[in-house]
Formats: sequence, structure tokens, C-alpha cells
Amino acid sequence: MGFRTDAIHAGQEPDPTTGAVTIPIYQTSTYVQEALGKHKGFEYARTQNPTRMALERNMAVLEGGIAGYAFASGMAATTALTHLLLKQGDHAICSDNVYGGTFRLFDKIVRHYGIDFTYVNTSDLAKLEKSMRTNTRMVFIETPTNPIMSITDIRGVSSIAHQTDCRVVVDNTFMTPYFQRPLELGADIAVHSTTKYLNGHSDSVGGVAILKRQDDAERLQFIQNAAGAILAPFDSWLVLRGIKTLPIRMEAHNANGKLIADYLSRKEGVRKIYYPGLPNHPGHELASKQMSGFGGMIAFDLGSLENARRFLERVKLCSLGESLGGVETLISHPATMTHASVPVHERNRLGITDGLVRISVGIEDVEDLIADLENAFSVL
Repeated sequence: MGFRTDAIHAGQEPDPTTGAVTIPIYQTSTYVQEALGKHKGFEYARTQNPTRMALERNMAVLEGGIAGYAFASGMAATTALTHLLLKQGDHAICSDNVYGGTFRLFDKIVRHYGIDFTYVNTSDLAKLEKSMRTNTRMVFIETPTNPIMSITDIRGVSSIAHQTDCRVVVDNTFMTPYFQRPLELGADIAVHSTTKYLNGHSDSVGGVAILKRQDDAERLQFIQNAAGAILAPFDSWLVLRGIKTLPIRMEAHNANGKLIADYLSRKEGVRKIYYPGLPNHPGHELASKQMSGFGGMIAFDLGSLENARRFLERVKLCSLGESLGGVETLISHPATMTHASVPVHERNRLGITDGLVRISVGIEDVEDLIADLENAFSVL
């Protein structure tokens, strides 16, 4: 089936009891069993929930994996993957320009269990290969990265990592499986914050991991049940509903993103712009091959904290807030918001300066968004 068809139908059959077209919200904590040891495949809602399972089947199809498992947040999904892949004495490699919450998890929590992390510019395959060790068990990459939009060659990383017993995990939140398919490019696992584009309406928090290997899938299913950080039925239903319109929303984000990036690239006061759809972006050629669209995430540097503050206090239609991927345009200041947990010297090295602004371009009329940005630029 085509992607748009799968987004609407995959993993979802009409309700067997009523024939309802939409998967019901099975808001239950447990299930009646017919007798000791005899049940209909459902025992307890942490272990099985029909609404959550429909979402998991749907995402497995969309990402081209054999199974998917949904969690209470994107960070809960990433945490579960560390339980799956890493143990004391292991080594992991992570993209150096990664979401601040991912860095915080790895550096402030997982590292203290005797697991060593190396942060590398994974767009440089030579540096990645040099960082590999005999005990490297996971390479965790974002592409494009948050917020500098660096592009990593998924196929190249996978080729290097698979020379040893090492899994490649790709955070595919920015692109979604509509624009980028990591498992088809060689990665072992794709992970998402469903909070973002998959849900698409800024009214749910969740995460999902999709796996290519049967042994990994069976183990992660055990971890999901044992650790218990599951996605609730209502949130599962919201994400399923959002995914039905994912293709048309992503096309709209992409179209607006290109126009906003072009506008910003010609704007006085913008010191630097990060958007892989621009021909002068260092990863543009690779992005054009690896992705079928460039999305709606853009970062641009206004030169100073004061400029960024004045600009962000002036916008009205663009809402100042954390998160991304909703139908509405969200604008943020990574240094004090999403990446505040990253040390200052490291932020500056990566380009996450005090003047950097990140915009998640929504699907409003682009003329209105440009007018709002133009108004904000008038104070600089």
C-alpha cells in the first residue's frame, strides 16, 4: 500500500464488536478472564491495550519495521532503548548536536551505571569510525540534528557500526517516516517523540520505537511491560488520529519551511541560517538523497541574546514555547530552553549561541507568518 493509505489503515481494523471505523479508546485497566489460564489475549492494560497496540502496528508499517512499542514520552522510549542495548562496561556513541533532553539522559543518568558515552559529529564518518571501540554497542544519531540541522549519512553510519555487534538508533522525530526511512537506509531502530509531528496537534506527549530485528523486538516488548512506561490509551488514540493526516501536514510544513527559510536567508540581521533545504547548507546534497523533503524546522542566529530576546518578545502569531511539530508555528530559544542542560562551552562550540532562534514552521498561511516575523525584525 502507499504511505497515505497505510497512515490511515495500517494496523487498524474496524472494531469487531460494533464495526466502528475508528479504533475505540479502550480505557480499561484490566480484562475479565473466562477461567483460570483462559483469556482472549488480554490480561492487564500495562501489558496489552488494543488502542496502543493499533498505534504500534501502524508505526511498524510506516517505518518498515517488524514491531513498534509506544511509551509515555520520547525520552521514555529512548530510556527503554538504553535498557535494551547497553549494560555496565559498554560504550555508546551519540551525535554531539543532539536534543538537550537526550544528552541529559545519557550524561546525567545512564552514564552513572558504568556506561561510557562519546559525543561525535556523526556527519563526519571518519570521526565516527575512529571513535568506535570493541565494546561499542549503540550509535545514536539525530539527522537532521536539533537545532543546528546537521545531516548524517545513515547508510554510512550503519555500514561502520555493523562491522561489530553494534546497533544504530536514529531519532527520526524531525522528518517522520514520511520524509525519511532510517530502517531502509540500514539503521536497526527508529525512535520518535510522538508529541511532535506524528501527533501534530500539540495535545499529547508520547514516544515510540520501531525495530528491525526480531530479537530486539522481543526484548523491548519485555522491557516495556516490565518497566511500565507505557503510552496511555487516550494518547495512543490521539496519535493515531494525528497520523491519518501526517502526509498532508508534512507537505504543508515542508512548503512553508522552504518559503520561510528563503525569506530568512535574505533578511538583514540574520547572521547564519540552518535549513537543509537551502543549497548552501553543507548537508544539502546528502539530505536531497536521503530525505524526500526538508521539513519545517529552521534555526537562525540573530547575533546576541539581546537581539534574540527582543525578537522573541515581538512575535505574536509565532508562539514562544518549547516543543515542535504542531500545526501552529512555535518559536524557541534553544540556549535557555531545549538545550539549557548542555554546558555553555559545548553549546557555543556546536553553534547553539545565545543569539540562536529555532522555529517550527506550522501550516498557517505563510504570508501571515512572514508578516509576523517582519514585525519582529523591525525592533532589531
